Amino acid sequence: ARKRLKPLRTVVAWRGRAEWDQVMVGLYCGDGRLQQEALDRVSAWKSRYGPKMPLAVDCTAELIRCKVLDSSGRLKSHELILSYGLALVRFVNLITERKQKMVSIPLRQLAREVDIPIWVVDLRHELTHGKLPRLALCRKGCDVVLDWLRKTYWSRQLGNNLCEESEDEDEDEEQEGVEANAELDNDAWE
Repeated sequence: ARKRLKPLRTVVAWRGRAEWDQVMVGLYCGDGRLQQEALDRVSAWKSRYGPKMPLAVDCTAELIRCKVLDSSGRLKSHELILSYGLALVRFVNLITERKQKMVSIPLRQLAREVDIPIWVVDLRHELTHGKLPRLALCRKGCDVVLDWLRKTYWSRQLGNNLCEESEDEDEDEEQEGVEANAELDNDAWE
């Protein structure tokens, strides 16, 4: 009889499914204290995981960090614009960079392919090459991008794991699902 081959395990930075879910909920909850705790956890993951950190997790954390700073009242308007701007520029560049081939493809076309609103790409262009936009527009861009990340990445992680699991499966199998779905970070968006 042939032995069933077990899939190779992927090492991830989070301890298990519960920690992953807690961070996801914390990032999107709107409570500054819980968001800061989730950001601290993502920072710990990043120190363990380094360049393997999923882009979606990294981008989400940067955008949430901007919102936490904004709500703290510690930064001036200009500083907030720069903070939001950097996070938005990084998001558009990192997400579309994966789709670039040997030939340069316009960002607007790449954004359209992954359902990023064109005005977010235009905002990125203004932040990079033009006059700095108003803070309200940066906040709106942040909200739209966070919603896109929630729908495109975070909900997918949650949904893929919950759909096919039965209640009696052990935590190792749950963790394998989170590990497998974590690989959606870069290439699956294509």
